Amino acid sequence: MGPIRGVKRRKNTEPKRLDQNVLAAATLSPQPEPLDWWEEFQQIITGPLSESEHKMKFESLFKISRRTFNHICSLVKERMATRNFSTKNGKRLSLQDQVAVALRRLSSGESLTNVGDSFGMSQTTVSQVTWRFVEAMEERGLHHLCWPKEQGEMEEIKSKFERIRGLPNCCGAIDITHITMTVPATDDSSDVWLDDEKNCSMTLQAVVDPDMRFRNIVTGWPGSLSDDIVLQSSGFFKLCEEGTYLNGKEMVLSEGTEVREYIVGDSGFPLLEWLMTPYQGTKLSDDKAEFNKRLSATQMVARRAFVRLKERWKLIQGALWLPDKNKLPRIILACCILHNIIIDMEDQVQDDMPLSHHHDSGYHHQSCESADKTGSLLREKLSLYFSGQLP
Repeated sequence: MGPIRGVKRRKNTEPKRLDQNVLAAATLSPQPEPLDWWEEFQQIITGPLSESEHKMKFESLFKISRRTFNHICSLVKERMATRNFSTKNGKRLSLQDQVAVALRRLSSGESLTNVGDSFGMSQTTVSQVTWRFVEAMEERGLHHLCWPKEQGEMEEIKSKFERIRGLPNCCGAIDITHITMTVPATDDSSDVWLDDEKNCSMTLQAVVDPDMRFRNIVTGWPGSLSDDIVLQSSGFFKLCEEGTYLNGKEMVLSEGTEVREYIVGDSGFPLLEWLMTPYQGTKLSDDKAEFNKRLSATQMVARRAFVRLKERWKLIQGALWLPDKNKLPRIILACCILHNIIIDMEDQVQDDMPLSHHHDSGYHHQSCESADKTGSLLREKLSLYFSGQLP
């Protein structure tokens, strides 16, 4: 019997209709999107974070926006992509994973063990990832922490400082804070680091602009040194003395009265021709008291910058246990760079953080009696200017 007419034709056309139906269904059905990095990263979190923080927002855990996080990743990408790290389960850490671990360690101040348990990693991995991140920030992020290079940038800084409390031609505010450490008594060098408050500490000196951005930092000196010694031992002091810094044009206050560029500091610093400090004493004249009020309000930006630095990067807030005193200055530098990046990125997450004026709780203000003659004359000019006594 010959073939039934039409059977072959149906066999050829039926698969085509099926393929079209499948294609149509695939087009209409929503396809699963690839996991966002943050969603995938949460899946490797174990221990305490798995229940209490698994669903929390990225900003709540890292205290920065995703935009800022991505910028940080772009800075360290080349340096950190050359080494492989893994979780205890063998999952290879991506660039974002590594940056997240390092930021968590620096911002939480938790021990290597706690951070490792939270992220399913050994404490060795957390330590190595964090240190590699610190090195990368030092190499790739220094442009976020620099002295103003353009005169237009410095003019804007001076204008903002003047709007605070009227100080003319002011270029910065300087202050010093202590990074406390726990050093065993058996350590032969422990006495060197013992400060006036009987804490082992390392100093951090910083010059800050009106936006609380660090413009110059000096760290690594033992806490046993006074503020004026730290200043005079710094490269910043040398650059100012030789006229490399604070060498811009003078500002005319009145006919025949001009003031040079300068920075402001508290009574722990010496009075210099480029560094204004407050008058000391209890019974001050009205013009001197007014000067002190204006200077203190202006210098407050440096104190607030230190508070924000320690609040955000808690690794340098409390007493560090057995710190590597050669690595600690570089860790401090990385935290200062990160502080500036958040400001440069105009990250609004920082605005939600509480802010006090105390970065060295329990420490007494130091007093330095050293006063340069030229500095005294400049301070007198400013006092008369504020009191309206200049001709």
